[in-house]
Amino acid sequence: MVARVRSVLGDLAPEALGVTDSHDHVFFRSPLLPGQEVDDPDAAAAELEAFARVGGRTVVQWTPFGMGRWPQALAELSRATGVNVVAATGLHQAAHYDPADLEDLYPRLTELFVDELTNAMRHGDARAGLIKVAGEYHHLDQHARRTMTAAAEAHHATGSPIAVHLELGTAALDVLDLLCGELDVTPERVILGHLNRSPDHRMQRDVAERGAFISLDGPSRANHATDWRLLDTIVALDEAGHGDQLLLGADTTTARARAANGEGPGMPFLLTGLRGRIERERGGALATKMLVDNPARAFAVEWRGSDRA
Repeated sequence: MVARVRSVLGDLAPEALGVTDSHDHVFFRSPLLPGQEVDDPDAAAAELEAFARVGGRTVVQWTPFGMGRWPQALAELSRATGVNVVAATGLHQAAHYDPADLEDLYPRLTELFVDELTNAMRHGDARAGLIKVAGEYHHLDQHARRTMTAAAEAHHATGSPIAVHLELGTAALDVLDLLCGELDVTPERVILGHLNRSPDHRMQRDVAERGAFISLDGPSRANHATDWRLLDTIVALDEAGHGDQLLLGADTTTARARAANGEGPGMPFLLTGLRGRIERERGGALATKMLVDNPARAFAVEWRGSDRA
C-alpha cells in the first residue's frame, strides 16, 4: 500500500500537495455565527485564486458534516482554480447543531464517517480526506467523547487522519489521552488545531512530546489577543525539536476574514506575511517544513476499505 492524500478530485501523491494551508474553510456555516456565513462560491473562487497567485497549491478544509461543506462545489472550485482541496467528515461541537439531529446521528456516526471517507460525502460525489472533531474549553464533554470514539473507529477502518479543534487551544492532553491512550490511534495520525491560542509553552511542549501534528493558526480578528504569540510558539517548539510536527493554517471561518472580498488577512497572508517572518526567525528550512513537507506527511495515509478506485 502507498500513502496518498485524499482530495475532492481523487487521491494524490504526497508531493503533489506543494504549499499547503493546513487548516481552513472554503465553506462554513454555523448558527453561532449568524450573518457571517462563508457560503458564496464566487468569493470562494476569488480566495482560492488569490492563494494560488502567491504560490499556494493546497487547502485543507476542516468544515465537518452538517456545517455547509458543499462537497460538489468544492470539487468544481478545485477543478476551476487548480488548487487541491482536502475535505472533512466528522462533527464539530454540539452547539453548532440541532440537538434532535445529533440524537439521530449518534447511533450511526462511525458508519457515516467511514462512508464519507470511502464512498462519498453527502450531497456530492467527492470523498472526505480527514475526520474533524472538537473538544470543549479545558475538557471533553459527552458529545466530544462520542464523536472522538466514532472518529477513532473510522480511523481504524480507513486509516484517515483525525483533526481536532481545541477550544481556545485547551484540553490537548485530554484529547491525546482519549484518542491515543484509550482508543489506540497512532499519535502521528492526530492533528491538533489552535494550540497557539493557549500560549502556555510548557503545555505546548508537553503536547508536542506526545508526537501528534500541531496545526497553528494564522491571525484573525476573533483571536487577535493571542496572534502576537504565534512566532513565540513556533520558535519554542522548533527549539525543542518539534519542527517536523508543525503545520500552518489561516482558519478563515467568517466571510469578513477573507482577503479577496472581505477584510482579510485570509489565505494569502500565510505566504505574504507569515512565511517571511518564519524565515527570518528560524530560516527557510522550517518555513518549508511547515508549509510543504509536514502537510505531505500529516495528510497522507495508506487508505483502507475504499469502495471506489
